[in-house]
Amino acid sequence: MQISERLRSIKPSLTLSVNSRALELKSQGVAVTSLAVGEPDFPTPKHICEAAKAAIDDNFCRYTAVPGIPELRAAAGAYFDRVYGVPVPAESIVIGAGGKHCLYNFMQATINPGDEVLIPAPYWLSYPDMVMLAGGVPVPVAASAEQHFKVTPAMLEAHCGPHTRLLILNSPSNPTGAVYTREEFDAIMDWAMKRGLFVLSDEIYDQLVFAPAVMSSAISWFARYPEQVAVLNGLSKSFAMTGWRVGFLAAHPELIKKISSMQGHSTSNICSIAQKAALAALTGPVDCLDEMRAAFRRRRDMAMDIIASWPWAVCPRPDGAFYLFVDVHRCYGGSVANSTELCTRLLDEAHVALVPGAAFGDDRCIRFSYAVADDVLRDALERVGAVLKTLAAEAR
Repeated sequence: MQISERLRSIKPSLTLSVNSRALELKSQGVAVTSLAVGEPDFPTPKHICEAAKAAIDDNFCRYTAVPGIPELRAAAGAYFDRVYGVPVPAESIVIGAGGKHCLYNFMQATINPGDEVLIPAPYWLSYPDMVMLAGGVPVPVAASAEQHFKVTPAMLEAHCGPHTRLLILNSPSNPTGAVYTREEFDAIMDWAMKRGLFVLSDEIYDQLVFAPAVMSSAISWFARYPEQVAVLNGLSKSFAMTGWRVGFLAAHPELIKKISSMQGHSTSNICSIAQKAALAALTGPVDCLDEMRAAFRRRRDMAMDIIASWPWAVCPRPDGAFYLFVDVHRCYGGSVANSTELCTRLLDEAHVALVPGAAFGDDRCIRFSYAVADDVLRDALERVGAVLKTLAAEAR
């Protein structure tokens, strides 16, 4: 059986072994708490579900236009106007089956073999593989916890070469929750524009920024440099719609046409019912966003208070998303040597599933999701802390 060469560079997910072990423990009757899933624990708001039910009742079950129904594309463009004061025309929007689908299509449409792509690290784990599937070369630019996991133009410049074509920005970040200030963000964008690079700004967590931090969107830069900037967003995180699979990309109309053409040969349109639900999300009440944001902030603060009592851990306070990326390398050196072994140990002894930092480009860390109920989060962190304390003592 022949396997394509492009798939030879794709490695299995580092989380698979931990997930496999979690399933094994659950099958044995062990109660496993997962802090590994990047998914809000809130139900999809009622008015969104009602819109989907109405679409089914109306038999809105046929093929739609490949890039999305016109009213949804218009609503996605209007979102940028309502939130950031930058109107985006419908022809600059394509609707995909989740943000991941939009990202994949964008990279397939813009990256040529050998193109280098700057990826600030820690990074969302799929960025490098998507780049490689498009024939590109991922170039990580590492930022430490001491730098609050944020890169600077000087750091990016040090990794820039004659084959650099694209920069991926993700703020708020998965896995760190880091949010670039307006000054930091604009400095990077200004550098990239002068360098002639294309910037893809992944803003899937833009509604989950905690005051006093403020969201800095690249959409204003897209208005000025439409041939060099694209902005990704979607409904999975902000509206608790992960399973609905709706994302949208704002880009130059010509690029949108090319992506739509490619999408027409792969998925065609996304689910018609999900599109009607998305339309209700983008045009309906947004009280749910405030409620979820407040809950995530409360959980973040509680988790940070607990982690602050761990002398062997370093965790910058995240300003967005719902993750904590904790540097625990001081626990290495005894019976565990890396983040994957540590996560396996925590699963076996604390019965808490976490994601190894190696999956995100930083083996010193592990990722916690606090998208769980407050009491569940507190209990899980206390159990994890007890195991880490033992490992830290071993490593001395």
